Amino acid sequence: MSTFQSTFQKTNDFNEITYGRRSVKLYDPEVKISREEMTEILAEASRAPSSINLQPWRFLVVDTPEGKEKLAPLARFNQNQVLTSSAVIGVFIDMNNVDYMEEIFGKAVELGYMPQEVKDMQLAKVMPYYDVMPPSALRDVNLIDAGLVSMQLMLVARAHGYDTNPIGGYEKDQIAEAFGMDKERYQPVMLISIGKSAKEGHPSYRLPVDTITTWA
Repeated sequence: MSTFQSTFQKTNDFNEITYGRRSVKLYDPEVKISREEMTEILAEASRAPSSINLQPWRFLVVDTPEGKEKLAPLARFNQNQVLTSSAVIGVFIDMNNVDYMEEIFGKAVELGYMPQEVKDMQLAKVMPYYDVMPPSALRDVNLIDAGLVSMQLMLVARAHGYDTNPIGGYEKDQIAEAFGMDKERYQPVMLISIGKSAKEGHPSYRLPVDTITTWA
């Protein structure tokens, strides 16, 4: 095992945040993130954009030994991250997120972000659209939004001085119920481990822009 110990500190350097980010598999288990700071991280991540600002993402923060013991067998190929990280954040989509439309738009009016007439117009146009939207289409929209918040969460974590790893290998059909969540309503997107790295993440090759881009 490497004796590497992350000394990365909180920063506002955008290049350091983006180019320095690595997927970390092993963390210092002695490093804890307070729930106050985790709340800050999640609040900053939640500034990510979403379709008509419906914010379908929901977070499950597993930061206790009991929670990790429950999660570990559900992520058996990623147990190092689960057991050594400060926390693992389960990102879910809420398939009932439209229920919050009135609250979101109403608060926007109250805070002066949106005129009342715009709220009324949007509700009149959008609600009927969502009422007839097939669940598969709603899921597609929500997954895109959850991807945006997930990436922002990892960059925010980096800005706070922490390392992360997105995890797709876990028992997606079991995780919601294991933590007392309605699995039809709350559908999993990914797990994100977060903490201070104990072993440096590997750099990775990226395809050149010419390969991945078409100009028109």
